[in-house]
Amino acid sequence: MPIKFIMPGQMENEWFKDWFNTPYYHDLYFKRNETEANTFIRNLVSHLQLKNGARVLDLACGKGRHAVELYNQGLKVIGIDYSNYFITEAKQYENDNLHFYVQDMRQPYWINYFDVVVNLFTSFGYFKTQREHITSLNNIKNSLKAGGIFVIDYLNVIKTEKQLIKEMSITINNVDYLIKKEVTDTHFLKHIHIKDGDENFNYSESVSKFGLDDFKLMFSKVGLEIVALFGNYKLEKFDDELSDRLIIIAQKK
Repeated sequence: MPIKFIMPGQMENEWFKDWFNTPYYHDLYFKRNETEANTFIRNLVSHLQLKNGARVLDLACGKGRHAVELYNQGLKVIGIDYSNYFITEAKQYENDNLHFYVQDMRQPYWINYFDVVVNLFTSFGYFKTQREHITSLNNIKNSLKAGGIFVIDYLNVIKTEKQLIKEMSITINNVDYLIKKEVTDTHFLKHIHIKDGDENFNYSESVSKFGLDDFKLMFSKVGLEIVALFGNYKLEKFDDELSDRLIIIAQKK
């Protein structure tokens, strides 16, 4: 019998509600490149010249790998994520200056509180409507102190589309993943079939094709001004044809 994938538009619930609450999501994406992630945080903290005790929000923090490294750099960190599963895992790292909460970025949270908000590893662009994305950005802006900084680490849509691998297989911890990708005018779609022993699972992802111009427009609507661009975790210059990432640093007006 052929595998039947459920398209994001056909799902009764938003795709991330189920996918983020499985251990497979973390195994597939986050058990690699831990050194790269920590190096990125150290480079970022150095570039922003953050002082000890600065308040940082890790928005869509997952299990807390970036939040822990931010804390290790002497910062006061709060991590929030939609996934109960992720936050339960992250809470093992909590202390007086590192806390984790379940929170939907579309809902208001702290006001005029943070020096910096970070949103890393393409943890944006998941929602069905532009209004939801704008609402999320407005919540981010409102949570920042005057002159506060927002950092978003997103995929570079131009390079990603050109180098798209339409199908691949990978085995992690004796679990087999079959990944199929496609591109529409507005989204990158990914379909993941998982075989874990005798059990089979299907999940889908949908990420908006937001490029630099899209972010400029959305930021202008909420009062964020872009002050720097980088193309990788070494914080090298962004090139829309060559860069692996689109890393934007914006400031609250």
